[in-house]
Formats: sequence, structure tokens, C-alpha cells
Amino acid sequence: MAKPNYQFEKRAKELAKKKKKEDKLKRKQENAARGINEPDEAGETPEGEDSPEGESPNAEGNPAT
Repeated sequence: MAKPNYQFEKRAKELAKKKKKEDKLKRKQENAARGINEPDEAGETPEGEDSPEGESPNAEGNPAT
């Protein structure tokens, strides 16, 4: 049986990751040129805006109870 070529797999994975990153950057630049703001991937709201539940976080970043 043939021995697996891990270097090839690693390189292919790195290239795919690089392409995805470049595509995302390109998409962000196109949207910025059009004036469209995309939400962050983490789903975080920018500072100064209300949280989705309408509760403001306390000093520790936890929702007020």
C-alpha cells in the first residue's frame, strides 16, 4: 500500500484557506465600496449599540439581571 503524502495534503489545505481568506477580503472591499456593512462572523454587536435582548452588559460584560 502507498504511503500517504501528508505534505501534499497540508499544502492543499493551506491553499484552500488562503483562497477563502482572499475571497472574504475581496467581498468585504466590494461591500465597503457599495457602503454595505456586514455583521461580524462572531455575531458581536459593535460597541455603542444595544444588545439583541435589550439589556446592557455590566462592567464584567455579563448581561444585567
